[in-house]
Amino acid sequence: MNNNRLVVSYILWLACFMGFGGLHRLYNGKIGTGLLWFFTWGLCGIGQFIDLFLIPSVVEEHDLRLQARSGRLPQPLPIPRATPTPRAVPPTKDQLTLNLLKAAQKRGGKISVTQAVLDTGASFPEVEKILQEMVKGGYADPENDPSSGIVIYNFLEL
Repeated sequence: MNNNRLVVSYILWLACFMGFGGLHRLYNGKIGTGLLWFFTWGLCGIGQFIDLFLIPSVVEEHDLRLQARSGRLPQPLPIPRATPTPRAVPPTKDQLTLNLLKAAQKRGGKISVTQAVLDTGASFPEVEKILQEMVKGGYADPENDPSSGIVIYNFLEL
């Protein structure tokens, strides 16, 4: 804080006893309230009395504004704000079934659970449940791959 500015501000504050209230505010860049204090005799002396205790913070605020304008005040680093990642709405059972059928169609009508999980983004239990329902409904036929033993769901209509 600039001690010279603080001393001058207190001297200007004393000018209220000569009928010139608010000069300390004008000196520290508070033009609006300075004029208000000047024309109302420091808000009938109440504002002037309160300013006796507020002058150090008013002077410090003015010094910071002057430093910022002249570029001598180091700019604070921006605080990174976490942006929430949008959560995907889980597909409905019908959407997942359709996605499974499209994935099987791309693979020639045959798909494994792992391939279905990769193609749809659904979880293993979700995919297995839908595929088992399709088997029960007669839409798919499970078979084991002869070389790996992996269960492959064969959609004959695709």
